Amino acid sequence: MKPGEIVALIGPSGSGKTTALRAVAGFVQPTAGRIIIGDRDVTRLPPYERNIGMVVQNYALFPHMRVEDNVAFGLRARGASAEVIRERIPECLRLVGMTAYGKRYPRELSGGQQQRVAIARALAIRPQVLLLDEPLSALDAQIRRSMLDELAKLHRDLPSLTVLYVTHDQTEALTLADHIGIMRDGKLVAFGNAQSLYRHPPNRFAAEFLGRANILPARSLQSADLGFACVRFGDTLLRGRNHHSLPDGSDSLVCIRPHDLRLQPSGAGGNILTGIVRAVQWQGDLHSVALEVQEQTLRLTCNPLSDPPAPGTELVVHFDPADVTLVPEHVAHG
Repeated sequence: MKPGEIVALIGPSGSGKTTALRAVAGFVQPTAGRIIIGDRDVTRLPPYERNIGMVVQNYALFPHMRVEDNVAFGLRARGASAEVIRERIPECLRLVGMTAYGKRYPRELSGGQQQRVAIARALAIRPQVLLLDEPLSALDAQIRRSMLDELAKLHRDLPSLTVLYVTHDQTEALTLADHIGIMRDGKLVAFGNAQSLYRHPPNRFAAEFLGRANILPARSLQSADLGFACVRFGDTLLRGRNHHSLPDGSDSLVCIRPHDLRLQPSGAGGNILTGIVRAVQWQGDLHSVALEVQEQTLRLTCNPLSDPPAPGTELVVHFDPADVTLVPEHVAHG
């Protein structure tokens, strides 16, 4: 990761996200490899010599200390002068919008406010890297959305701060991160630019974990022009992007996002599939339709339909070849 970037680590529970973060922080010793921050190899350095700020899931504020003393804790532990502490406390509270709360105790704050104080405390030491370990997981949905906006604003205010963000929430990762790493069974199975990783996942696990995806088995890949290829799904010929340069004749997977399926043709040369409607769900701002297509389930999401199709009826869906990614048939394990 480059200086000033936000990198998100995502993956299922037990995949090793927090362990990786703790290794960077210095609380876990890696069994192999090195940890380099900037131009320093910190693999063998204790946590307090790594110039890292960390915010954990439960915030870990000291309940007997006022907000301003919590923020100053790391500075005092490092022997900062009284003058530096007096300057940093209001500066960091201002960055997180907590200027008016310096005299309060943590018990007098909401969960979102406690999280802001924990971030202010981590920033007070002016870390080179800020580590965030699922900092929003204890908040309700509305506050979580607000805090995502606040974290994005904080990064705009501190553009040189590098952030490593562990989360199980894909929306948080896609909203905040410049790059995303996907972990599985202690290994990094995918890493890349957030948009590219979403649009062109390198394997089935990445496709299904980062957002919802329709995955269809395909065979007999044949290269076409401009980076596209044709494959057979059952008795249907489909066209999609061969972003990963899969070889001719190979089997592959067709990856298409539910929101890229349409009920109307988008132009000549598009892909077409016909299926039987199995379920229709209204979700407020969209309809979700599940189709059975050649013994595979295909999900479509669209704006609310005034006359949604009934289960058991036939439905034709269209999708642009540019919205299809051909993925290796095997699942990468790193």
